Amino acid sequence: MASWIDEELDGCEFADARLGKRLRTFVSQLSEGIGETIPMACQDWANTKAAYRFLSNERVNENDIMAGHFQSTRDRFLAADGLALILHDTTSFSFQREHPELIGNIGISSGRKDNAGRRSLHTICGVLMHSSLVITTEGLPLGISAVKFWTRTGSKSTNALKKKVNSTRVPIEEKESVRWLENLKQSTALLNDPERCVHIGDRESDIYELFCAAHDARTHFLVRTCVDRLAGDGQHTISQEMDSADLQALHVLTVRDKKGQPSEATLELRVRRIRVLPPIGKQNRFPDLHLTVIYAQERDAPHGRDPIDWKLITDLPVCSPLQTIEKLDWYASRWKIETFHKILKSGCKAEESKLRTADRLVNLISVYCILSWRVFWMTMLRRATSEAPSTIAFTETECRLLDRLIPDKNPTPSRKKSLSSYITKVARLGGYLARASDPPPGNIVMWRGLARLTDIEIGFELDKDVGN
Repeated sequence: MASWIDEELDGCEFADARLGKRLRTFVSQLSEGIGETIPMACQDWANTKAAYRFLSNERVNENDIMAGHFQSTRDRFLAADGLALILHDTTSFSFQREHPELIGNIGISSGRKDNAGRRSLHTICGVLMHSSLVITTEGLPLGISAVKFWTRTGSKSTNALKKKVNSTRVPIEEKESVRWLENLKQSTALLNDPERCVHIGDRESDIYELFCAAHDARTHFLVRTCVDRLAGDGQHTISQEMDSADLQALHVLTVRDKKGQPSEATLELRVRRIRVLPPIGKQNRFPDLHLTVIYAQERDAPHGRDPIDWKLITDLPVCSPLQTIEKLDWYASRWKIETFHKILKSGCKAEESKLRTADRLVNLISVYCILSWRVFWMTMLRRATSEAPSTIAFTETECRLLDRLIPDKNPTPSRKKSLSSYITKVARLGGYLARASDPPPGNIVMWRGLARLTDIEIGFELDKDVGN
């Protein structure tokens, strides 16, 4: 446990060296009890008080906490081959507080209707986070490359403001969407190899300034578009041009509905390289761009789910059906950042924290980001690099304990066993049955298994001390 934590936090630099030591201790304590409260993880008042002081220290912020992890992400990226996908997305953490003004708000929610049929509105207390997750094209998460936190102080929602202000006339620097640009620039600078980076985002990232920022940084992007922009000579739009595009190929894939039932979907694929114009009012500030538009539309209306209707836009050339399908697979990988956010909320239980101010919550969530990445990495490692040596993720003591707890049917020396076999054993500690028909273990059984393995390892080390 201490080994990977020291390695992951090696690049952290604080004004006071004692803060760095406290961070290592705190991460170790939380990793031994993922999902537990701070008092439960720290076990005694002295450590609990020290953790609270660390989180409330004015000299500590999210960048200080995650600086070491950012460097480790870059190192793993440089050690990997081929392209890397950088997944961007925003999530929110909501809290119930007696004094919500100490944290801020994330929006407005409508409550029950009164006798007159009007819904009561109330402000949601919370913190917003925009994160960027680096993964390989095989789906292995290499780490977080950028993260931004903020809260809102106004009482009006974005939709309410749109009724009074034309959002296209507001400079990007004055919008929350500037985080997309900031994270793209920070991630590209951190990884320091822009040609190997493909930034991926959902419809919220369909921002012309983002396209230009990627162009200026000499990096690549692939986003799902929702804005029907002017194209060509400015007398028609992207949709009108795609309507005349020839059918490139048919692609058959298996999808699942909300109940998990599989079905086949046949997609009609259309691709065209298009000259895209900046929004009216910004044409003097931004250049025209030549981009590739991919339109994937499900041929027949499905039962029990919404039809697939994706319109993707990228700066990358797409010259064949195989390259088109590759881009669709890359965009489908965007769901992995949703999984990362789920681990933060369901595994680490970030929304159950009772800390009273935004600064303290942000520091705690930053620590949880490192732990969540670790759980996600362990889960995906088995699927992406199943034949890798066990030393990538486990110490010799952990391997021996896993062999004792869950013996193999055919005994094999530990040094010859693959990483996959030990990850399965950890998952079995968390409740994974490992039947022949079972899918690979998921995040829930992995974080349960890692917590149990940590407890067992602590007991083993204590027993050795008593024996000596």
